[in-house]
Amino acid sequence: MVFFAYELFRNESKKLMNKCQTNMDFLYKIRYAETDQMGIVHHANYALYLEQARIEWLEKKGLDYSKLEKDGIMLPVLKMGLEFKKPLYFGDTVRVSIKCVEEPKVRIKFSYILYNSNEELVANAFVHLAFMSSETRRPIRCPDYVLKILMS
Repeated sequence: MVFFAYELFRNESKKLMNKCQTNMDFLYKIRYAETDQMGIVHHANYALYLEQARIEWLEKKGLDYSKLEKDGIMLPVLKMGLEFKKPLYFGDTVRVSIKCVEEPKVRIKFSYILYNSNEELVANAFVHLAFMSSETRRPIRCPDYVLKILMS
């Protein structure tokens, strides 16, 4: 009976995870100001692409980032990693594919894949953020209303 309960829990968890792990793609045109003297996108700009995709992902799921902040919820970055494969150039369009990696608890984790205009892999990335109270500046669990939206 324990095995059956475990399997049931595991299957229900997978259903939840699939909803949270909705993959979405966002396109951004590379601007001249984002490039260095060689015409290559400066590495610092990749963090901006990731952030913009994350904000748009949340909005498409039904969460307004500014409303979260008004509700006293902050999402500071705890960890970020990028693995560069190919450069992006002025005039390219970068496609940022983003998904939530697991059901949010105190942390919310995202993975990203970036492609250039030729659909070539440009970079792999991840960002981990924490839910934090703006009042106490302490970590909090993902609020129920946020979890409900993310899992729908």
